[in-house]
Amino acid sequence: MYTPGKIVFEDIIKTARQVITDESQAISLLAGAIDDEFAKAVELILTSRGRLVVTGIGKSAIIGSKIVATLNSTGTPSIFMHAADAIHGDLGIIQEEDIVLCISKSGNSPEIKLLIPLIKNLGNKIIAIVSKRDSFLAQKSDLSIITPVDKEACPNNLAPTSSTTVQLVTGDALAVCLLECRGFTEKDYAKFHPGGSLGKKLYMRVSDFYLENKFPKVSINDTISRSIVEISSNRLGATAVMDENGNLAGIITDGDLRRMLEKNSDINSLQAGDIMTKNPRTIEYDALAIEAFDKMRKNNITQLLILRNGYYAGIIHLHDILKEGVV
Repeated sequence: MYTPGKIVFEDIIKTARQVITDESQAISLLAGAIDDEFAKAVELILTSRGRLVVTGIGKSAIIGSKIVATLNSTGTPSIFMHAADAIHGDLGIIQEEDIVLCISKSGNSPEIKLLIPLIKNLGNKIIAIVSKRDSFLAQKSDLSIITPVDKEACPNNLAPTSSTTVQLVTGDALAVCLLECRGFTEKDYAKFHPGGSLGKKLYMRVSDFYLENKFPKVSINDTISRSIVEISSNRLGATAVMDENGNLAGIITDGDLRRMLEKNSDINSLQAGDIMTKNPRTIEYDALAIEAFDKMRKNNITQLLILRNGYYAGIIHLHDILKEGVV
């Protein structure tokens, strides 16, 4: 027990490391326990025409809520039903073709013993995530995923720590296996994650930006003064340079102008083609915005010229992507 004013950092670090070690060992034990029952559970969920109803009591219920969130976001329709509330009316959540996933460490709690026969009477299949194979829950379920836990990370071996960790990991394993079996792709994931930077990385495209920007361009034979005006008036820090046939020939950026002024005292004799960067970095209009960001970062630039069907279509600026919160 720590006394105020006498906390020893070394002891705290030692305890924290021991908890992490204990829980990692519990996960290692879990990996060896995965068997055909787990695979059959994945198959049962995958072939079901209903939802997966996840239930539990206490800390297992909290883990169940997180598992539901993961499943829903990866293509497995799921809903959470608290075991205590189920026996007071929420049992109506369960529909005819739903499968019930019940999570419990002991598998012998009073709420579980009351709930399981009621679900069996409804005719729904039950999958258990439970630590004890000889428990009531394991014996009464159609399939049991055994999550063995020798001891909790709690020094008193009481507070759910290692047991809830392995429950969470088991749920993640189920979700990922189902994801792979469904052929769930990044595009599918983006449909369920439209908000925040994660969603924007997965669905926002260059075309969502460039139509709002100006369309700066000069001819390869235009004067430097004309190029400066084009860059400054469109506020993108660059302009495309087009050849005599209207094809993209290069780019002039603010940096090109500065370097030109450092090397030349007389700019009146120069044309856009004299200072442009040939073979500029480009990106297709339908590419993901995060691809544009990665390309800018890799090449240490702040603009990309956009191509559509091989023709110059506009400019996307680094600030566009940052302002939108893609990264």
